[in-house]
Amino acid sequence: MDTAEKDREEIIEMFGVHFESTFDIPPLAARILGVIIIDGCRSGLTFESLIEKLGASKSSISTNLNLLLKMEKITYFTVLGDRKKYYRAAPLSNRLANYLKMIKWEQQIIDKMITYRERTISCAEEKTNLKNIKFYKSHIEQVEELIMKTISEFKDIESIK
Repeated sequence: MDTAEKDREEIIEMFGVHFESTFDIPPLAARILGVIIIDGCRSGLTFESLIEKLGASKSSISTNLNLLLKMEKITYFTVLGDRKKYYRAAPLSNRLANYLKMIKWEQQIIDKMITYRERTISCAEEKTNLKNIKFYKSHIEQVEELIMKTISEFKDIESIK
């Protein structure tokens, strides 16, 4: 195995460990996503090529591809005259849009918590808690702004294809 192949395998394994813990997905789904990111960039990867690269059963690959599709971590396309699906990692703008959804949900919770705490504050600890929540809200708003800017920049890059 040459150096480039060793690097490839190491990156796929790093992606696998990262995605498995970050997205709470099965190890095979995490490795599929890693392989698709590394090897599917240009032309996408077929179901058959994933079976070959990962050495897993058809049913295992199929189940995990469906999970990744449902989670919007990957997409697929077809080629005219070819019945196969070609899988690619979802564009980075789409993946960040999913983080933005989580942030918006968290903002709703934070706003409810602030309203609740302001109505029910009864001790110094709750006053400190309210200050922390308000500071955290400010942080989340800055993160949201940065992610929105990054999504816009990714969309500009992705449209150049």
